[in-house]
Amino acid sequence: MDLTFIRQGYEDKGLDKEDLNADPIIQFESWFEEAKKSEPIPTAMSLSTVNNNGEPTLRTVLLKLFDKKGFVFFTNYKSRKADHITDNPNVAVLFNWVALERQVSITGVAEKIKTKESIKYFMSRPRGSQLGAWVSDQSSVLSSRKILELKLEEMKRKFSDGEIPLPDFWGGYRIIPKTFEFWQGRPNRLHDRFIYSKLSNEIWEIDRIAP
Repeated sequence: MDLTFIRQGYEDKGLDKEDLNADPIIQFESWFEEAKKSEPIPTAMSLSTVNNNGEPTLRTVLLKLFDKKGFVFFTNYKSRKADHITDNPNVAVLFNWVALERQVSITGVAEKIKTKESIKYFMSRPRGSQLGAWVSDQSSVLSSRKILELKLEEMKRKFSDGEIPLPDFWGGYRIIPKTFEFWQGRPNRLHDRFIYSKLSNEIWEIDRIAP
């Protein structure tokens, strides 16, 4: 299928170095606040991991917390992504905010968060999502969806009374960032791109890079 006729034009919004905050977390928060107003799922981020053979895998996860310490998402600790992170904790994420013609890409190191942090988030989830965490042996092969449905009914019976506890195989990862790239679409494919590279705990170097 020839897709060369599909073309995306970009507005001339522009992004200059003087527009950027010296702290990439603050800059991300500023863009994120704008994304919340225009994007259907502003927290969606593509997460790339690499296995011990150097083969990459990409999937979309949801950002649930970000602060000075990093960016947090939650998953099954027996999943494929978790296995990859155990072998190689270097990861990359991408936020693609189409309506704003913006992207933010982040590289960093993923590490498990404390159990008490995972419990706090898990208890805030809807009951159905809590049950889902117990039901799915994430990334394993299923012969039928019926298996999931039967397991769900089993978990409903098991936890029919009281709170649903955090599974010991489920929790959060924090991505501790090493680089940020802020991308703003521009006409003629001459996009504005700025990369933040960490020099120390509090100091980031900002460079414009070619589109």
